[in-house]
Amino acid sequence: MSVPLSGAALRAGVLEVMVLGGHILLYPTGVCQEKVAARPPATRPPVLLLHGFTDNRSVFVVLRRALGAGGRHVEAYNYSPFTLDLRVTARRLARRVEELCERTGQDRVDLIGHSLGGLVGRYYVQRLGGDTRVRTLVTLGTPHSGTLVAPFMDAHPLVRQMRPDSEVLAELAEPAPGCATRCVAFWSEFDTLMSPVGTARIEHPDLCVENVQVTGIGHLALPSHPAVISAVRRALDGPGPTAVVGSDTASVA
Repeated sequence: MSVPLSGAALRAGVLEVMVLGGHILLYPTGVCQEKVAARPPATRPPVLLLHGFTDNRSVFVVLRRALGAGGRHVEAYNYSPFTLDLRVTARRLARRVEELCERTGQDRVDLIGHSLGGLVGRYYVQRLGGDTRVRTLVTLGTPHSGTLVAPFMDAHPLVRQMRPDSEVLAELAEPAPGCATRCVAFWSEFDTLMSPVGTARIEHPDLCVENVQVTGIGHLALPSHPAVISAVRRALDGPGPTAVVGSDTASVA
């Protein structure tokens, strides 16, 4: 679905350019995997951040600082830029989550994934038993139903896995009865990497889902915009899964 050119669309586009410029400057700081150190036992679930395609943990600089200021233990997981199958990354994520739980003394974690990172987190939750470890999965601009953008990039296996007809998305569409993870999916009408834009919503009858519509914000700005960060903090402070819901229950302007 094409987004009509408007003042809001222009403002979102300008913001995307500004965020891109800042991210290019910060990108080298996030290339290496972060060092993790022993910490006192946490009082609430730690947060693990998952970046998107061709990105790294530097995309979460602002979000991480905001969550950490609220007393949460926050870490970021860099998966390899040479990854060819998100399912392999999901299995490695499973090991990282187990290690994080052991180190923090917690039984469960919260995951926040931007773009492809959200699919990695969801695959772990739905297909690898990760719902026993993940309390809340937050996704930011993740192509849950597949995106048709950039067809010239189909040569890359990860891009093909993000297409609507991929085997990975077919697996995620299969029944997931009893899934214990609460899912919160942020989507925006100005996300130019989601085609159609509604693909960033989670539509699954077995999942406890809250789809949050974001207005005036593009794909790159989702992890760093103050309004989204505030909404993410509220989502992590919210209750655990109590019922299955399949429609929007909130919006962020």
